[in-house]
Amino acid sequence: MGLLKGTLTFSRYRVKGDWPEDFRPFFDRQVKKYAFQELTASAEEQAFGWTCLENPLDTRFEGARYSAGDYFYFALRVDRKSIPPALLRIKCLEEERKALRDSGKKRLFREQTREIKERVYLHLLTRAYPVPSLYDVLWHPSGGWLLVGSHADKVFETFEDLFKISFNATFSPCLPWDGEQLDRKTAAAVASLQGGSFLEPAKGPGEKADPSFLAREFMTWLWFKSEERNGTISIPGRAEVGLSFEKRVVLESGEGEYSETVACQGLHADLREGKAAIREGKKVREARLRLERDGDRWEFTLKADRFQFQSMKLPPAGGFDEEGEEKEGGILERIYLVETALKTMDDLFAFFLDRRLSAQWASEEIPRVRTWLKA
Repeated sequence: MGLLKGTLTFSRYRVKGDWPEDFRPFFDRQVKKYAFQELTASAEEQAFGWTCLENPLDTRFEGARYSAGDYFYFALRVDRKSIPPALLRIKCLEEERKALRDSGKKRLFREQTREIKERVYLHLLTRAYPVPSLYDVLWHPSGGWLLVGSHADKVFETFEDLFKISFNATFSPCLPWDGEQLDRKTAAAVASLQGGSFLEPAKGPGEKADPSFLAREFMTWLWFKSEERNGTISIPGRAEVGLSFEKRVVLESGEGEYSETVACQGLHADLREGKAAIREGKKVREARLRLERDGDRWEFTLKADRFQFQSMKLPPAGGFDEEGEEKEGGILERIYLVETALKTMDDLFAFFLDRRLSAQWASEEIPRVRTWLKA
């Protein structure tokens, strides 16, 4: 994820649990109990556990800190062994040839070839070196959220299993359109929405759409708002922010094998191609954004469907290279900057949702979008 330095890529989750009031000793005990243990020279394919973020070799959490203020930062380490298919195939052929020579037969039964393949695979596993992968974790227990430095479902499955066992917690993706984050009236209104294209929402009774379609509508609307006032967006009652679409915009319509995708790339996205795609019914699926607020600037790719952030570049701050209290202060500053970016995007989504559910959406907002598309 790059929490301590560099850019950050992460998914956001909401966390709940029944933890002791004195949380820190509980965390210390549990993170050490389920710390990473290296694979031995055995046929095990995978090993995983917690390790220090500051020093991935410190699996006992002895020489490095893992908290700053009320935030806990550590890493999931996953070591995997893999056998190249070409190597497995050659070794199996060698063993099959040897078995034929020893038996004097001209061919082997299917069961024999299967047993040879299993034996060769296990033998190769004992000799294979595991490849380690590290995924940053930032957890704010009192805030009820955490960030995981990956977008991969397979990584999250491993993380979820280990996290639940370690900390007796339950969690779910933190999505701004999720009913748990909305008041009852707004959640009911969102649940009743139907799909359709951005410019021609579905009308009348029909099958309700997955609420995540709102994420693509939000991104498409955000592109329009970013150009309505030369990149300045006033969020009612909250803040005035700067926003622009940079380098890459991906638009899509349909689902699965019937989906159609258009990618606009360059120093500034090709607006004509992207606008034409919107007129054809496509919506923005992901985009590289530049966000400005209170003199600070962030750059990141936002993936709409799961509201995931990729390659987030933070404003200048302290961090890992500092020492002592300055080091902790630098880490807290980076965390603050991440939280500010997330809150700003949540505020922008709330602004969009308020407009989307109002009578002014069809009478005022959509006509302005149509005018923008013709420009």
